[in-house]
Amino acid sequence: MRRRARNALLHAINSRDQEFKSIKRLLVYGTVYTMTKAADNLISQLSRRDAILAAAASLFRRQGFERTSVREIAQVLGMTSGSLFYHFASKEDLLVAIMEEGLRDITRSVREALAAEDRLAERLLSMIRRHLGALLGPRLDAMTVLLYEWRSLAPTAQARVMASRDDYEALWIPPINEAALEGLVDADIVLVRQTVLGALNWTAQWYRPTGRLGIDALAQRMYTVLFPRVAALEAGHVALEEAKLGGVQKWNTGTESR
Repeated sequence: MRRRARNALLHAINSRDQEFKSIKRLLVYGTVYTMTKAADNLISQLSRRDAILAAAASLFRRQGFERTSVREIAQVLGMTSGSLFYHFASKEDLLVAIMEEGLRDITRSVREALAAEDRLAERLLSMIRRHLGALLGPRLDAMTVLLYEWRSLAPTAQARVMASRDDYEALWIPPINEAALEGLVDADIVLVRQTVLGALNWTAQWYRPTGRLGIDALAQRMYTVLFPRVAALEAGHVALEEAKLGGVQKWNTGTESR
């Protein structure tokens, strides 16, 4: 049991990357399997709440929300169940916090992508890249829990989380609508959005960081697959610009040789 708790905590720490490297070193090179006083103090400095969320997301993803007890989450962190309830009133509140933080992160990232790009093709590619980066990056556990455990929420909490999810998905409508008006995607823009997000979200089931594609390369390939006409039109524009640039350079070279 102690070994399983230690491994689960190490996974949770890995998922938060730089933030918990010091704690990881204490666990990897130490001989204890529960939190030492030094590690406990360190987590308090970094944010005990974040440590709880990371550990809970890891367990929820692997065991399921219903099959994970508060005692297990507390044990992974070397806490008592009562200490955990000091931060979260219930296991459901913990699940809601995991989901809301994941949605907040991905919404902020994709909104930034929208604001940073002018051309339609660049916006769509950047949005796909940001979505995959948020989904498959350090918060993979939390995002996977968001995708597959929302039915575990009571109706009130479910409505709250789904409202945030709808706000995020609404960000995709303007660029998809723009593509539809140009005849580059199907006119049913809601169906297009559902298809795009469904394909992107499914990568959480099969993507492996050690595989043949990194996240940026995967984003480029999925952009081409999901928006082939947009990608083809953009490739044509790029080729035309390159041809124009080549013509200017050739003309300049010929002029200089006279």
